[in-house]
Amino acid sequence: MIESNLSNVLHRIAEEFEIELSNASTLTGGDINEVFLLEGKAGKFVVKLNDAEQYPGMFEAEKSGLEELRAPGVIDVPSPMKTGQVDSYSYLILEHKPSAPKRPDFWEIFGEQLAHLHKQRAGSFGFETNNYIGSLPQYNDHRDSASRFYLEMRLEPQIRMAEEKGFQLNVSNTFYENCQQMIPDEPPALIHGDLWNGNFLVNSDGRPCLIDPAVAYAPREMDLGMMKLFGGFHEDLFKIYDQTFPLEAGWKDRVDLWQLYYLLVHLNIFGAGYRSKVLSIINKYG
Repeated sequence: MIESNLSNVLHRIAEEFEIELSNASTLTGGDINEVFLLEGKAGKFVVKLNDAEQYPGMFEAEKSGLEELRAPGVIDVPSPMKTGQVDSYSYLILEHKPSAPKRPDFWEIFGEQLAHLHKQRAGSFGFETNNYIGSLPQYNDHRDSASRFYLEMRLEPQIRMAEEKGFQLNVSNTFYENCQQMIPDEPPALIHGDLWNGNFLVNSDGRPCLIDPAVAYAPREMDLGMMKLFGGFHEDLFKIYDQTFPLEAGWKDRVDLWQLYYLLVHLNIFGAGYRSKVLSIINKYG
């Protein structure tokens, strides 16, 4: 049952988008957004809501990221249709993606399509706008190398935030120097940016569909690191990926370096339970 105030908000959004609303139901959301399915004569649409004051510009940034992922046409991504605000709620309207069981070759298709996504290039590392990683700001100022982008735009902001929260990480200059040497000198790749196993769907063709991105042109191994952090991806995916777009030698040895960013994010959102793993990786490279 949808609360009356949210029901009113959804009806007003439907009117703005000219949906003749016949039904609204709750979908699985998260800690940040509430997600609903709107049904009307024109079809089904997904609406995401959050606190406009707490997360300014989140949905506009997500819309830009989804559009960037859709543009090459190499992997399925829901079309973002409209952003706006009703009362204290920001909203994002998305194409609804019906689901079906995975095809037998689902993971091979996923690996090949992700490889083709990562082949999309830009002139520098970064993105046209800052966005969010979970509930935290993610900065995308342009940098001219993979190591500078990862250290300055990914690790350093999260390390500063963690230390401001009272987590003593004692990151040395040696750590940064070693990281810089470890990061491959590859060109910027279009990445999803937050590719854990909850951020893809299985579409009506039984193929993968990416959702909830934190897009940037960044080191492509970041996506692979996140995919391996919490599991849920078959090894066939990584095998086909490497055949389609061969990875630099030693990529498996760098997985924890990329995971450090996401673990710092979890430390800053969820607290001390992630500190020991963060320190373990920092000490390994420092």
